[in-house]
Amino acid sequence: MATASLNNTGNGMYTGKDSVVVSNNQRSIRGGRTLDVTDFNPTVDPTVIKEGHVIIMETATKEYKPMPVVGNAYDVLPDGHVYAGILVATILKAKPFAGISYECDVNRIASPYPTAPIEAAIKTVHPNIVFVQD
Repeated sequence: MATASLNNTGNGMYTGKDSVVVSNNQRSIRGGRTLDVTDFNPTVDPTVIKEGHVIIMETATKEYKPMPVVGNAYDVLPDGHVYAGILVATILKAKPFAGISYECDVNRIASPYPTAPIEAAIKTVHPNIVFVQD
């Protein structure tokens, strides 16, 4: 089970695109989820998980995780996982408390990684996630 510390230590993070990545958020997982970030080690800013990041769920354990990345792109969906939705706000990896939407508009240009290669697969599971381009 994913766990995270509730202790507050002063720190800041960049949330520059948070107002434009996810819009028209109609439905989210109630209460959000704590992400398992054990294997999440992107090369670009490994301390945060940016709004718009694709979230997946391991079907056997029901653990929610950020979609793995390789370089500047999403990796393949790991075996035994399904697409759970889209992260609705930038969060610290050290505090992986995630709001996850499964019915929203996602600006593909402002997303942290290119979504085009996986959009069709996401839409088969979540047809109400709409990828737009402003």
